[in-house]
Formats: sequence, structure tokens, C-alpha cells
Amino acid sequence: FDLMEDRNGDCQASEETAVDSEIRQTQTDQQTNNNRSRWTNGQCVAAIPTSSALSPRFDLDLCRSKLEQEGFEQIPVRDLEDPLKTALDVPSVRRYMVFNSGLFHFVLAPVLYVVLWCAVFSTLHLYITVTDYWVLILSVSLVSILLTTAIIYILHHSNKEININIDVRLIQVNERMMKHKLMVGVADWVQNCAGHMQLYLVYWDMSCCLRMLSETLEEHSFVTNETQKTMKSRMSHLVLVTKLPPINPEAGGSDVEQDSDENRPLLRNEDTGCSTTSSQQGDSKVTSNHSLVPEASLPAQAKAYQLLMTYSAAYVKLLMSERLAGPSRHRLRPLRSHCTTAPVCLCQYIKTKVLQ
Repeated sequence: FDLMEDRNGDCQASEETAVDSEIRQTQTDQQTNNNRSRWTNGQCVAAIPTSSALSPRFDLDLCRSKLEQEGFEQIPVRDLEDPLKTALDVPSVRRYMVFNSGLFHFVLAPVLYVVLWCAVFSTLHLYITVTDYWVLILSVSLVSILLTTAIIYILHHSNKEININIDVRLIQVNERMMKHKLMVGVADWVQNCAGHMQLYLVYWDMSCCLRMLSETLEEHSFVTNETQKTMKSRMSHLVLVTKLPPINPEAGGSDVEQDSDENRPLLRNEDTGCSTTSSQQGDSKVTSNHSLVPEASLPAQAKAYQLLMTYSAAYVKLLMSERLAGPSRHRLRPLRSHCTTAPVCLCQYIKTKVLQ
């Protein structure tokens, strides 16, 4: 009898321990939900500046500590640090961030003007003889200003609103952070002769945008061909070039290529369709091109999900750098109860840029 009583006591203690654990977990979840309930779509949760302008690197430990302070405590490392390191902590990407930054273009302008001025002056001075040097200097200055302005204008407008070297690399990060109601983006701008490049984490509940964009695509289902042509023309520059292992004919090259396409990390294969795929084999290199345009055969919700993930990082960048254009104040804004802090919602931005 004593042995049975001891066993019953142990079972009762284990049951109480399990119940206590469930209660604590429930209380933790409720506290986390209460902390997150105060956030609205478009609010910045954390902003992490770069450690250096010449070697952009973001402190992910500081990022996690800020998220924990704001109530986002249960984000695993595989959803935050690991994909961010894969996307941004690459030497080639850091070099691109330096040479494509607003601060670099700001410094480039006067340097380019001086170089052009010297080149134009030395050229004209050899072939044109003038008595009044001030006329030559004035002419050279005007030509140099025009050339510098044209070059900087071309460099500025050659950068699309969505950057395939930064924004597209963050798609896999936002795929993981979506379940935590967060979006990630990198914004860069120049203010008061100082460059600002920061990693932003913005609160965003994607469910409303997914539903509204899915309904919009379903409404366009009767003109699928026209909608597909519009998306291809607007997203023609969004092509990923990935390196694949060399194909071994003896092992079955087609199977290797198919497995590589299915396991590519950027946008899961079941949610994205690669509309064009081309391979190129050299001595030891095989490259494959993947378009981010959703396939026409996908259902409306899958298309909407892919578009939201594709433009999420670009939307955060434009929102945080205050370059997100909204409707005029004199016009009635459409109903967007799920987005009260941003000029336009993510789904409205996609409708304007991709579907119209």
C-alpha cells in the first residue's frame, strides 16, 4: 500500500507540474499578446543603425534586445539572426550598400564636378583660343554642372524602388518574420550632410492585406492574361541569378536541377513560381534565372502572398525614409482600417505599382 501511495503521489505531482507549466505558458502568451496589441500597422518597433559607413554591419544582439523590450520575446534565432546574416552579412552585399548609399552619391557629386571641370577646361584650352579667360571658365563651369547633374540624376533614377540586391534578399527574412507580425527593411538617406542607413523592423499584421489583395486578384480573374502581362512588364527586372552545382550527366542532370530549384531558399517553391528558368553550363559553373513574377496557374491567394513578400522590404524602406507617396489630402482616401499610420497600405502600394 505504501508503494502504491508513493506512485500515486508521484503521478499527482507530475500532473500538477504539467498543469503549472501550461498555466505559466498561457500567462506568458497572454502577456506577449497584450504587449503586441498596442501596436498598429506601420509603427517602427526597432531601428538598428550601421556600425560604420564604410563597412555596413548591423548589431543583431542590439536588435534582439530592443525587440524583447517591446514585447517580442519569443522569436527564435532561425527566424531572425540566421536569415539576416545570410541576407546582409555578406562582403559583396556590404560593398554594394556602400557604393549605392545616398552618402556615397552625395560625396561623388562634388568630386565628379571637379574632375569634369578639369577635363573640359584642359580640352577646350587646347583647341580654343580666347582672350577673356572668364568667358572660358564660365562656359566650362556651366558644362560641368550640366554633366554632373545629368550623371547624378541617372544614377539616382536607375535605382528602382525595389532593390534586387537588398530588398529581394530580405524576402526570406520577411517570410519567417510574418508569423511574428513584423516586417524587415533597410532604409538609407542623407540628412544634414550625414548619411543614415538603418535596419528597420516594423509591426505589420499581414492577414488583412493578404485578404484584400487576394480579393483584388480574384476580381481580375476574368482578365487573367491582361493582369499577367501587366505584372510581367512591371516586374521584368526582378530576376534572380543563382549558381547551381555542375550537372553530372551520369547522376541524372535533370534531377539535380529540379532538386536545386525546389530547394532554393528565396520564396518557397510552393508559393512562388519561376516563370522563366534558363541554365548555362561552363567548365564548372551553372547559373539559373528565376523570375519573381507569379505564375498564372497559381491561385489568387498564392499570388497575393508572393507579391506581399516580394515588396515587403521595399515598402518598409520607402515608409521609414518618408518616400512613400500617398493620395492627395484633397481626395477621399479609400477605406484602410488595417493601416492607420502609413500614407498607403502595403496592398494598395502593390495595386498601384504592379496591378495598374
